[in-house]
Amino acid sequence: MPETTTFRFPKHRRHVPAARQRTGKALSDWGVTDGLADAVALSASELVTNAVLHCRVSHAQIKVTLTLDEPVLLLEVSDPDRDRLPRLHDAAPDEEGGRGLALVTALADVWGCRQEPYAKCVWARFTLAELTEGESARAVPAGA
Repeated sequence: MPETTTFRFPKHRRHVPAARQRTGKALSDWGVTDGLADAVALSASELVTNAVLHCRVSHAQIKVTLTLDEPVLLLEVSDPDRDRLPRLHDAAPDEEGGRGLALVTALADVWGCRQEPYAKCVWARFTLAELTEGESARAVPAGA
């Protein structure tokens, strides 16, 4: 049976570190560690940052949902600006931002977005490595 945790934060930059910490704690509680936990936590941080920066709805809540349904771990970040979908940006070397989705692309197996009735959801899927008894979950290396 899949395990799921959901938490919400006000749309403000000061809550991005808390989203990353809550993500890391949930993963740790599920026994997901090492490189996979780092990749998911960093992806959560990037997707929450994007939602905070680009959502045009005042006083919005950003929702983060993690679902572990072995061997898949799904990260979903939702905000109420359903008509403003994310797109990859080829950031110039001197630009301060614009690399969040490129990082998620590099870290996740696949990512995408969907429009819901009152929100949009940006998601990233990660695959857990096969485990031997007593091991913690680890990331499958890219290209494996």
